[in-house]
Amino acid sequence: MSKAEALAKIFDEMANILEFLGDNPYRINTYRRVANLLSQLSEDLEEAYKSGRLASYPGVGSSTLLKVEEFLKTGTLKKYEELRKRVPEDLLELMEVPGIGPKTLKVAYEKLKVRSKEDFLRVLENGSLARLKGFGPKKVENIKRGLEIYRRSRERMFLLDAYRVGEELLSYMKGVESLYERISLAGSLRRRKETVGDLDLLIGARRENWKKIHEHFVRFSNYQVLLKGETKSSIVLENGRQVDLRTVEPYQWGSALQYFTGSKQHNIRIRDIAKDKGYKISEYGIFKGER
Repeated sequence: MSKAEALAKIFDEMANILEFLGDNPYRINTYRRVANLLSQLSEDLEEAYKSGRLASYPGVGSSTLLKVEEFLKTGTLKKYEELRKRVPEDLLELMEVPGIGPKTLKVAYEKLKVRSKEDFLRVLENGSLARLKGFGPKKVENIKRGLEIYRRSRERMFLLDAYRVGEELLSYMKGVESLYERISLAGSLRRRKETVGDLDLLIGARRENWKKIHEHFVRFSNYQVLLKGETKSSIVLENGRQVDLRTVEPYQWGSALQYFTGSKQHNIRIRDIAKDKGYKISEYGIFKGER
């Protein structure tokens, strides 16, 4: 996960917490817009911030820039850590489940005194949740299905099973092969690990083709689209597996393939080596840095 993606996740989680707490909708929407922008950032976050280019993006104001600076220095946000303490940890996890969001959990928290994952599963099974206004058999069924998908998504696939899904995806993407120059599966599947979590797909293409490529990609899923953008899109398949597509310029291919194939520990070591030599390295290339 790149720094931009890590910070995007923090902004998204802050938006979820604020929505759960009933905070100002304007602030919630602002955090979600920033999260979406960062998840789609097509350059290194630190380089974009230091060069001033990040400040030119629509919706990026002084408050956001201060948070970016704080994250680059500390790896987290004080505001985020404070907000996390105001919501039970189990409920924060449940917000990631398809079909369950801050609004659903807020109702369960206030009306049914739900304070943990066990509480939520209990009111789901005994019918208490279904009897609340705005809920019903169909919504409850979608929540149960989302919980099952989420449970399965936490498990890892055997390499052979992951390879089959990957081959299906590569075959499907041939439908737009005239729009890209290079394509490859990445992550633990490309490293041929015995088990694989989420699937990663990388495409090198001219920027003007990215939108059409992502539009085609998200139609591969018959279940859920988590994110649809022009640099990154994420889908969930019927088997619970998440698939992420990232597009880069053709000249960024080598750096991006190395980054999205390497493990977290590998990428940290590569960055340390680059830093010792006076460079900075990311998924977008190698840059002159400070020793």
